[in-house]
Amino acid sequence: MTFRGTAAGLALQKKNTPPEDTGMEASYLKALGEKQTPVTVKLIGGESVRGWVEYYDANMIRLTREHSPNLFIYKHEIVYIAEDNGRRGRL
Repeated sequence: MTFRGTAAGLALQKKNTPPEDTGMEASYLKALGEKQTPVTVKLIGGESVRGWVEYYDANMIRLTREHSPNLFIYKHEIVYIAEDNGRRGRL
């Protein structure tokens, strides 16, 4: 007796890979900028910088910092961006 949908039938189905770009990056960066949420940006070289995301586009972010120059950082240089527990006054 054979069943439809056996392992042989399942092997023929194409396995979908997750998309590389889900579109959520822009939404997240927009929310960070609108609320001026303090963030720590970890760079490929190991350095961490703190501030808030004032502007972003497809290739870079502008990190605004208090008492320090603002930075334009290319996204390919960023390891991660982490929220900084809402402590805006300590930048």
